[in-house]
Amino acid sequence: MLDKKHILNRFISYVKIDTESDPSSTSTPSSEKQWDLANKLADELKAIGMQDVSIDSNAYIMATLPSNVDHDVPTIGFVSHFDTSPDFTAKNVSPQIIENYDGTDIVLNEKESIVLSPDYFEDLLLYKGQTLITTDGTTLLGADDKAGICEIVSAMEYLIKHPEIKHGKLKVGFTPDEEIGRGAHKFNVEKFGADWAYTMDGSQIGELEYENFNAAGAVIKVKGKIVHPGYAKGKMINSMYYASKFIDTLPKEETPEQTEGYEGFYHLHSMEGKVEDTVLQYIVRDHDRNKFESRKQYLVDLVETLNSELGSLVYEIEIKDQYYNMKEMMIPVMHIVDIAEDAMKALDIEPLIKPIRGGTDGSQLSFMGLPCPNIFAGGHNFHGRYEYVPLESILSATEVICKIAEFTQDRYK
Repeated sequence: MLDKKHILNRFISYVKIDTESDPSSTSTPSSEKQWDLANKLADELKAIGMQDVSIDSNAYIMATLPSNVDHDVPTIGFVSHFDTSPDFTAKNVSPQIIENYDGTDIVLNEKESIVLSPDYFEDLLLYKGQTLITTDGTTLLGADDKAGICEIVSAMEYLIKHPEIKHGKLKVGFTPDEEIGRGAHKFNVEKFGADWAYTMDGSQIGELEYENFNAAGAVIKVKGKIVHPGYAKGKMINSMYYASKFIDTLPKEETPEQTEGYEGFYHLHSMEGKVEDTVLQYIVRDHDRNKFESRKQYLVDLVETLNSELGSLVYEIEIKDQYYNMKEMMIPVMHIVDIAEDAMKALDIEPLIKPIRGGTDGSQLSFMGLPCPNIFAGGHNFHGRYEYVPLESILSATEVICKIAEFTQDRYK
């Protein structure tokens, strides 16, 4: 039986540590404050009895739970990230505990009239009667992915205390900077030494994912000319107007708020401008590799067309791939997905197998030789003030980890 209060306190202790990553930084980790939780986690892994605990110069943490069976079992791993998204502040996180949630509005912040309502966030109604952990409306929560870390640490602790549960060698890996697309960049797959792994980085209870977006980032620079507005006729080029033209030319129905499932999109996530120069930053996403390549080419062609119409070089574009759909790496090893699915079913959790409309460390790790499907961590509404996680989902994910470890050794008896 898992210690509910102990696990709740562990999670709260994690989210109160600010680990926001910084996309403008070139260091690893991208923010010094990530070390605060990284060092705590390394110490905690040692304290619960994990072996070969290491934390390298880039804050990547690894640890081992030795096998307790005498037959050969593949080494499997569990991976989560400890940074939080720069989309919203993670400073001074003050979680609220809503016990026995009754399905009504939750006032996150009375002073600022911030309300978490099932009228807007319908998934709340899935958790009536459960214990919800929410924000106070002024920060994100950090369940993405400190819930995943909590689940992995708690599962390892439980397995250590319950040697009657048989398992092969288990590896644990915690990474920085996943939220800015660099979580797996310096992950030493060879040192980790697992045959496969699972990221605990999904959302709703039951989620099991082995395919994700292909992803790229596109930066469009728009050049203008500044002239005194009183003498600007025929001379001034206002880059912000031309940036707006670029934005308006893209298909309006192919944005995150207009798409779902396997549908791809262009997402303008940042715009900074003045008369002389404006910079647009897009993310480009699609599950289908051919459609993904077509989306990137569409942006390149659009820039060329607009420059041609103007007769001058006003627009410049740079596109960088970020990660690819791990499905192609999963197809040869689908048994690792089957084990996770069977583990959920054994715990009366309905598996929700669907594509990730995003990416995880697992998508990059899969292409680095470590097949890595994704399992629910339990949180909802990531990256903002309305983020929440049911405590029961954290407990269920912890049980899934233990059951995967048990089922893997059963399969290889």
